[in-house]
Amino acid sequence: MGSEPSPPLVSVVITVKNEEAHVGQLLESLLRQEAPFEVVLVDAASRDRTLAIAEEFARQHPTILRVIERPGSRGVGRNIGVDAARGRYVAFIDGDCFADSQWLEVVRRALATAPVVAGRTVVVGKPKYGQLERVELFESGYDVTYPSCNLAYRRDLFQQLGGFDPRFVTAEDIDLNLRAVEGGASIRYEPTALVYHHVRTTFIRFLYQAFWNGYGRKQLTEKQGNLWGRYRIRRLLKGQRTPIAWARFSAAMAGYTFRVVTGGGRRLDRTPRAQQRMAGARDERGPSDVPGR
Repeated sequence: MGSEPSPPLVSVVITVKNEEAHVGQLLESLLRQEAPFEVVLVDAASRDRTLAIAEEFARQHPTILRVIERPGSRGVGRNIGVDAARGRYVAFIDGDCFADSQWLEVVRRALATAPVVAGRTVVVGKPKYGQLERVELFESGYDVTYPSCNLAYRRDLFQQLGGFDPRFVTAEDIDLNLRAVEGGASIRYEPTALVYHHVRTTFIRFLYQAFWNGYGRKQLTEKQGNLWGRYRIRRLLKGQRTPIAWARFSAAMAGYTFRVVTGGGRRLDRTPRAQQRMAGARDERGPSDVPGR
């Protein structure tokens, strides 16, 4: 009898900037994943020891980890990582996260039956603001706000969509998910595909993150049209039960308003993906140190 076919290769794509405190733990967690897999890490001009730590891991594990240096936004970095990837599937995780030992096993199995898979992200850390829920946005019955700190795509679909739109400050993952669903793809939520995310260390950093998330949501409406009807407004307002929740909501609305006031001629349109990626490749000044979601 012939041998069983080997599982498809998964390429884990990471873009990082100034994650010295977390990148070692992340890479250690990835080395424990089910083979076959590779890791492509794109460093966006870190000013700390992030790059040095990643390069040391690459020297120790040259067949698994490749490191690329390239400044730019998260969308630019992830697109470069996917371009360099060799896997049938691409899985995304952030530099301030680490993965459960069965993460890729679950993701690989789910991608065999669904083109997009979102896992469950668990916040680790004591501050209460880390436990607040996402502000969900729905399209065709799917929640498209699953973040790219725990998100996987069939690589052919990702390429058909043109990848992440590099013009976004944040919400580039929501835009990608929205385009995937609009094109007929389904998103499968896999709660056993676990990733752990370090909570923001200070309340100011938390509000800073919320501000830029609100800014990204406004960019999303510029490109996709009025999306307010796709939010579950009653559920959204019901979730603002604590002073911390209201503080986050207020910071996000401040970011949204800031984009309204300052967007001007930089409003996003539905420029074809190829042109967007070329524009992103030319512009290496993107705010890649904006906190993730």
